[in-house]
Order: sequence, then structure tokens, then C-alpha cells
Amino acid sequence: MVTEKKPDAEEATGTSESAAGEAAEEPRIGVFVCHCGTNIAGFLDVPAVTEYAATLPHVVFATRNLYTCAEDGITDIENAIKEHNLTRVVVASCTPRTHEPLFRNACEAAGLNKYLFEFANIRDQCSWVHMHDWDKATEKAKDLVRMSVMRAALLDPLQELSIDIYPASLVIGAGITGMTSALSIAGQGYTVHLVEKESEVGGMVRNLHLLTPTGADPDTIIKRYRDRLDGNPNINIYTGATIESIDGYFGNFDITMAHDDREESFKVGTIVVATGSEEMKPDGLYGYGELENVMTQGQLEVLLKEDGLKDVKDAVIVQCVGSRGQRVSYCSRICCMVGIKNAISIKEMFPDANVSVLHNDVQVYGVLQEEWYNRARGMGIRFRKYNPERRPEVSDADGKLNVSLYLDLMQREIDIPADVVVLSSPLIQTQSGLDLAKMLRVPVGQDNFFFEAHVKLRPVDFATDGIFVCGTAQSPKDIAESISQAHAAASHAVNPMEKENVNVEAITSRVNQDECIGCGFCAWVCPFGAVAMATNDKGHWVSVINAALCKGCGACAAGCPTLAITTQHFTEDQTMAQIAATFPEPSEPGPDFEPQVLAFTCNWCSYAGADLAGVSRFQYPTNVRIIRLMCSARIDPLYVLEAFRKGADAVLMSGCHIGDCHYISANLMTEARYFALKQYLAELGIDPERLQLAWISAAEGEKFAQVIRDIVEETKKLGPLDRNKLRYKASERFGAESEA
Repeated sequence: MVTEKKPDAEEATGTSESAAGEAAEEPRIGVFVCHCGTNIAGFLDVPAVTEYAATLPHVVFATRNLYTCAEDGITDIENAIKEHNLTRVVVASCTPRTHEPLFRNACEAAGLNKYLFEFANIRDQCSWVHMHDWDKATEKAKDLVRMSVMRAALLDPLQELSIDIYPASLVIGAGITGMTSALSIAGQGYTVHLVEKESEVGGMVRNLHLLTPTGADPDTIIKRYRDRLDGNPNINIYTGATIESIDGYFGNFDITMAHDDREESFKVGTIVVATGSEEMKPDGLYGYGELENVMTQGQLEVLLKEDGLKDVKDAVIVQCVGSRGQRVSYCSRICCMVGIKNAISIKEMFPDANVSVLHNDVQVYGVLQEEWYNRARGMGIRFRKYNPERRPEVSDADGKLNVSLYLDLMQREIDIPADVVVLSSPLIQTQSGLDLAKMLRVPVGQDNFFFEAHVKLRPVDFATDGIFVCGTAQSPKDIAESISQAHAAASHAVNPMEKENVNVEAITSRVNQDECIGCGFCAWVCPFGAVAMATNDKGHWVSVINAALCKGCGACAAGCPTLAITTQHFTEDQTMAQIAATFPEPSEPGPDFEPQVLAFTCNWCSYAGADLAGVSRFQYPTNVRIIRLMCSARIDPLYVLEAFRKGADAVLMSGCHIGDCHYISANLMTEARYFALKQYLAELGIDPERLQLAWISAAEGEKFAQVIRDIVEETKKLGPLDRNKLRYKASERFGAESEA
């Protein structure tokens, strides 16, 4: 069940008036500028920024703190809200990605709605990336504070949704990871539905002959798990079962499952994805599928388990088959240890055999794995490095395999005879995993593994609330890591059930049905299925948004032809106010022309990339100002045109890489609008190169810095923008909707 949280007047506003009344009042803004020790104050003039903030409209209080996030800084914010009757708070310090919850809580503690807080990122976007230009860094900090103040003046107090959580969980996949997660959840007293598509539990571990680094017997481990599952009355196990559909929303998911030739349905509050992965079949590599006795590590495991390997005198193991740029880009992490383990097993089974491991390099993690590596070398197993530019070749030599290896150090090629050639190929996502991602409406990354909300801050969460991921479904990892992550996912799944109901983020889209024309574009573009079309009480076909399903990406709002949809906390008025405040004066033409660049970034990737550039101290020109949106799909075409009209000489649209979008596929709308806008600019007689698009991940701080350097240099060549060419209507829209 979903209900709107109805905060009392004190909770919502800190006054005796309602939230609506607060929104209508003249804003009283307090600005708190942080020294951050010397991280900010060492590279720009904090007192000057504070004095400037005090002159801005609606600012009634401005101060500076040594560390605003410290206990005394938080106390200062709480006291100032009460003493100065502040109705908005702006903190100029570091990034909202790490400290926004802290300052929001301070506002709430003082009786101010937490959505009336705004950040100015003057550390990661200013002091750290402009360490060698005190004056320009100071002026940019003033601009960032001004932009935040103008946005803060238009913030609205928002009411969060309170969702009742059904006290049961679904765990999809009954490998070691899924079984661990199910036992952890059930052990805390909650019902678990454990669904496995295979006829037995255990996953890939069933086919292993022993586990590293302990040397334990897999069958014994699986039996121990199965006994615990059977002995727990809170766990319902379904083997040979598949998920047919998942409907509903966080706290109230409706699951339909095919099991024993019939459909079964049940309700859960949370979902854990533990579907695992599979070994890539390296068809066409090293004679696999063509030459007898060329096999994968998985196939060798089965032979070793069943004692099916006979009369081996020479064995060659080839590492990195298909991975690290050959067929997939990533390192599968576990392959080196698996190769070493199986090389030892072959040597133990055939002590006189010649065993060689051909590798690009050897990755063993931790002391125990290092011991296995040293043990293998001590047994006489030879580790030979190959050049990935000249990979080994496998051929048939009169009924016996031959491996040709080029040795860089010796500058010559050698032949290694082999009875068996074992290929270490990477783990890859399963087709059923990809199908499940579509059903759950959760993203997968460029490598097709499930894509977590944030690699550090939310490593087992999806962007979709109430759904969690663990094990090799998320990325290649060993059993110990998978078990650890399974416990983490179980903990996250139990937390909301412990609370019985939770409040969810109020950053969602809303429809003004009086303005809606029922075109249906919003329903078509929504990546989460949160929008439906229905008839209203006047019999008109209108859009209806389920706030419990909406994640606030804003793709619908940016494409609405009548501006009937807005995204709360990122409304058109708020962003337009930021744009208008970005550049108070047009750039000066002439030989010393310095272009003014406005960058629109998505919260999850490109804004995080800008943060990383700051943390890494990557220097780039002071010309750029950044506006954060939840998703690049929220970049309304009007924002771009307004940026040009208000002083920008170039505009950057940026977001997650295609295939890595936090909102599944919303950035495809960004790409479509970008190309349409470039065409529109050309029709206006404006060089389309003034508008740039860059996909930047949270890990690409250097790339963000380089993109800014490049766009500044390119715009210098173009010169100042002739703003007289800009003519557009406030209702114009460009992008994929034109083709919908």
C-alpha cells in the first residue's frame, strides 16, 4: 500500500504554517561556506565568497565554518535555522553525492523540510580543479553559490511517500550466493521464496571437483546448505521453476512463477537477484570445438570430478581466453586461481606429467591464493608468459595437440606438445539474466552484468528500490566474495521489512492533467513503466504517474510537448533560474576571448566523474559551470537553448555511457535530443559544434577534465556566440518524441 506521508506543520516547515504556506512565503536563505580546512580555503578566498553570498537576493544570513560537516558546523546550521527563521539552506562545500543526507538531516532536526536544502560544490568543482588560479577560482565559487541560491529560492517542501512493506522476500537463483542470502533473510524471521530454474540447488559449484583456497569438497558444502534450507520453515524452495512476471512496486511486488507445469503467485516486499553467470564457450579460439581434447576449465572440472581424465603426459592451460579485450573487455578475476588449482590437480593425478600454464600475467588475490601459486611452481608446473599481440596457437600434430608459443624474452617460437589443452574463459551473463533484467526494469552494464546503483555507496542496490544483487550476476568473483555480498544483499533486503514501512525519495514526476493532451509519449519513454494512460473525470485521455514506481529520471518531463509534466526538486523553474544565474555577463570578444561553457551532468555518472576529477586534482579551465540533474534525459531542449541565450558560448550534455544508464535506457533519449538540437542550431545559423555530448562514467575523472579542456579550446576557435540568431518558442521540443 502507498500513502502520502503527511508531515505535521512543525516537521514540514519549522513554523506553525503548512508546507504550502512555506512555499508561498518570501524565501529566507542562509548560506554556509566551508573552509574544509585548506581544501577550499587554501585555493580561493572563502571570506570574499561569504561576503558576496550575503549580497544575493533572499539571503538573510551568511557565514563560514572551518568544517561545516563537523558537529559544530551542523549545530551552527540548526541554530541559524531557528534564530534567523531560515526557510532555505545553502551549503557551499563539497559534493552532494556524499554529504547531502547529512545536511538534509540537520535541516529536519531544526524543523525545516529537507528538500529545502541546496548544495554548492565549490571543492570538487572549484578549489581542487583550479588550484593554481586563486582569482578565477574565487570568482567561479561566487558563481556556483549564486546559482545555488537562485535555485534554492524556488525549492518546494516535498512530501515523501510512505510504503508498507510486505514481510517476505524473493531470492532468484539457488547457487551458493542465493542459498546464503535466503538463509540469512530467513534466519531473521522472514519468509523467503527461493526460486531456482535448475532441478537442483547449488549452481555452478555442483560441477566443481574442489574449492579454493580451502580445498573443500563441493558436494559436502552443498549438502550442508541443502540440509539447512530444508530445516528452515521460513524458506520455500522451488526448483525447476522460472519467474513469469513481476508486477507492483517496492514493498508490494506481485510474483508469478511457473512451477511443476502450473502457475503460482505470491507477494513479496523485496527481491534479491542471485542468478549467477556462466562460462563463455570460446568457439573458434585455440581450436575449441574443432580439435579433440581442447576444453574449457568447466569441462575439465567435470572430468576431474568424475575421474574421467586418463593418461595425461603433457597438459597446457591457456589463460585469458576471450577476456581482456579479445571477446570481452574485462578480466574475469577468478580464472588465474582456477587455472592454478586445476594445474595442481592434474599434476597430483599424473605426477610425471609436464604441465604448463600460459598466461598474460598472473592475478592471485591474498595470501592463501599466493600459497597455491607458490605450491604449483614448487611442483614443477611451468608458468610461461605470452604476448597478447602474439597469442599461442593450437594445432593437431599427428593425433597429438601442439601449442606454438612465442617467447618475447628469447625472441623465438617454441612448440609444446599436449594431450589436453585447457582454456580459461571468462564468466559471462546468462540469457535468463538479461531476460530478468528487462522484467525487473533494472540496468545492465556494458559487460551485460547487472549494474549496481553505485559501486561504493550502494554496491548491492539497484536504482529500483527494493531490488538487490549479489554474486556473479553482478560481476565475476570468487565464492568467498559472493558469500560476503550475499549477506550484504540479505541485510539490505531485511532492513525495510524490519521497519514495516519506509519513506521513498520524493524526486518523482507529476502530471498537471489540465495541461495534458494525452499524447502518450511519457508512457512510451518511461524506463520503469511508471506511467499509464487513463481517462479522467472529464473523459479525457491523460497521463497518470505511479509515484511508487517513478525514479525521477525526468525523461517524461523533458519530452512533454505541453510542459504538463514536471519532475519534483528538478522543476523547469528551478533549473531555468540556475541557467539565468550562471553567467551574469556575456563573454568579451577579442584576442583574450574566454568562452563560457555550461555543462549539464547526470547525478550518477558524469557529475560523479566531475567529482572524481576534483578528488584526483585533475586541472581544467575555470570556464565551465556545472548544473546537476538526476539523469541526462532530464536535459530539456529548452535548457540548452536558454543556456545559449543567457551567455553560454558552448553547452555540454553529459551522462552515463550507453548501456550503463542508471535509469536503464533513458540516456537514449538524451542522444536523440542531442542530434535533433544540433540540426536545429544549424538551421538557426549557429555552429552545431557549440553543442557537445560526452558519455562519462563515475570512474572517468580524467576524461571529464579532458572533455572540458577540449570544448574550451574548440570554442575559443569559434569565438563568442552571436545570440541574435537565437529564436525559439518556449513550447518547442526536440528529440525522440518527434519520431514516436
